Amino acid sequence: MDSVGIGELPDAGAYGDRGSDTLGNIAKRLPLAVPTLRALGLDRIAAIGRAPSGEPPAAAIGRMAETSAGKDSVTGHWEMMGIVLDRAFPVFPHGFSNAVLAEFSRLTGRGVLGNKAASGTQIIDELGPEHMRTGALIVYTSADSVFQIAAHEAIVPIPELYRACELAYKIVGEGPGVGRVIARPFVGSPGQFTRTSNRHDYALPPSGETVLDRVKAASLPVVAIGKISDLFAGRGVTSAVHTTSDDDGMDHVERQMASVDRGLIFTNLVDFDAQYGHRNDVAGYAQNLERFDARLAALLPRLRERDLLVVTADHGNDPTTPSTDHSREYVPLLAAGPRVRRGAELGTRKTFADLGQTVAEIFGVGPMAHGTSFLKDLTT
Repeated sequence: MDSVGIGELPDAGAYGDRGSDTLGNIAKRLPLAVPTLRALGLDRIAAIGRAPSGEPPAAAIGRMAETSAGKDSVTGHWEMMGIVLDRAFPVFPHGFSNAVLAEFSRLTGRGVLGNKAASGTQIIDELGPEHMRTGALIVYTSADSVFQIAAHEAIVPIPELYRACELAYKIVGEGPGVGRVIARPFVGSPGQFTRTSNRHDYALPPSGETVLDRVKAASLPVVAIGKISDLFAGRGVTSAVHTTSDDDGMDHVERQMASVDRGLIFTNLVDFDAQYGHRNDVAGYAQNLERFDARLAALLPRLRERDLLVVTADHGNDPTTPSTDHSREYVPLLAAGPRVRRGAELGTRKTFADLGQTVAEIFGVGPMAHGTSFLKDLTT
């Protein structure tokens, strides 16, 4: 669940995120109808209000802290799969240098608008009309290490936008080491612009060996759903499926569960973050949680005897705070399956890499350099 954090980390103040609690603060504004997540034990680890029940949680429960510096999706996902970064990716709160933009403009043959930290929806509202008049590309960043390029699909065809991102990757990814270049296409008319599902991320390749690499090397399928393949630059992935929505992502999860006998299905549900967190849409975020809860209810009975389902997140993005950026938060750890000991306490894990170490142990491809497996704590 991309960005579904459950409370500030001890170092949140250093990131400007004191008081952030994505789930807790949403629950203060709106009652959350998430009976499946509550039954798994989410209300034991997140401040969403405890439901009166004498039943133990149906899952093993805990929370994870991020060890790596940063709070972006690449950092969070890499750490989940065993890479702990010593240094955060570089950020550009005041935009990129004139030299970078001049080279980008020279290679693409188009001008540049923006070049500042901004909300993606706000900047296309602000600069979209000028972009449509001039054909200049909208370049912006955020609190994360990203070089984002927005363009109207009728002005800049998708293949050209992707090519511009590839050129930008060579300039800022292979140069100063920006974590991701992101294509942000949109459609519509001034005052009614909307971003499309043709987003594409160009991320740096992982800086070390991941659990995905190990599982793939063991000749097992690694299915990447959503933006997972982009976040790992395609490495360690045997099959990639891009999605148009979180519901579409869950459809693909169900299909892959029916077809993959033994392997790893790794899914990112990005709408929590992209559609609601970054837009400070509290009601939309709450509704998406409820939609996911209903999909999860249908998914759980499909778990086979040796299957394990883990529900977690990569960072926070509290839609109740003035910021529209990610937040430095704990993430939930809910592990369910026929062999999982109901109500097992997994505690506060010191690093997301504990999840990767656990997955590595399950598939017999460990140990990884970072993390402590909790497999013995959750199985019956």
